[in-house]
Amino acid sequence: MSDHRQHAHRLIDRLPDSQLTALVGLLETIVDPVAVALRDAPFDDEEETDEERAAVAQARQSLKGNGGKGIPHAEAMRRLALD
Repeated sequence: MSDHRQHAHRLIDRLPDSQLTALVGLLETIVDPVAVALRDAPFDDEEETDEERAAVAQARQSLKGNGGKGIPHAEAMRRLALD
């Protein structure tokens, strides 16, 4: 184990439980910020619009007609004029 890791373990062992909770939250954010953001994101309680339902149905139909495959990344970028 590296010196930094051992030192971190020793420091953690000295922390009171009340500070461990804050440290765990910080470490989770450092290690996996996307998971933390998803966990903390507010629930989307807006109802789906008719346009959104139609777009999802169209996307599913497109996938079904294409053997379950989407379009290649390069094609998506071209369609969005991002190439």
